Amino acid sequence: MTPPISATLSPRSAQLMQKAQELETRFLAEMLSHSGLDGQTGAFSGGIGEDQFASFLREAQAKAMVEHGGLGLAQSIFQSLVRRDAAKS
Repeated sequence: MTPPISATLSPRSAQLMQKAQELETRFLAEMLSHSGLDGQTGAFSGGIGEDQFASFLREAQAKAMVEHGGLGLAQSIFQSLVRRDAAKS
């Protein structure tokens, strides 16, 4: 099994990667909320409870997507953050 990417990075780079992944997770969760896949309607729907907890499900789904490669957005954000961080030094 391959070690996680953050295990091979310096502490600062690992922190930047974590922030980039968090941003991609938030982006994907927002996109999922607009996908129209929210829940069922009718007699077999979850009702108001399903509506209230749907955001937690979307967040978990988005996090799982990012952990399995995501869209590649986190990598692009990470590279941008590293360049910006290097320019400050």
